Amino acid sequence: MQITVQLPDDIAHHENPSREVLEALVIEGYSAGVFTSHEASLLLGFDNRFDFDGFLKERGVEAGSYGFAEHEQDLRSLAKLDEERRKKRSA
Repeated sequence: MQITVQLPDDIAHHENPSREVLEALVIEGYSAGVFTSHEASLLLGFDNRFDFDGFLKERGVEAGSYGFAEHEQDLRSLAKLDEERRKKRSA
C-alpha cells in the first residue's frame, strides 16, 4: 500500500523530506504503541529489530518493552539467518 502526503513547502525543501516524515511517523506510532518494533522495522526497511533499536538510540528515543510478539519475530529471524548460514556452508 502506498500513501501520499502533501507537504508544506518549508518541509518539501528539506534534503530528504519523505524519509523525515516516515521516520517521524514511525517513531510516534511506535512510542504510542500503534506499531511493534517489528512493524516499525519493516516500515523503515530494516532487516531486524536490532537495527531499529540502533535507529531509536541515535535519535534519543527510548525503546519500548520487549514483548512476546517481538520475541517470536526474533526467533523467526534467527532461524532464517541460521538457515542461510547452513546453505552457505553446504555450497
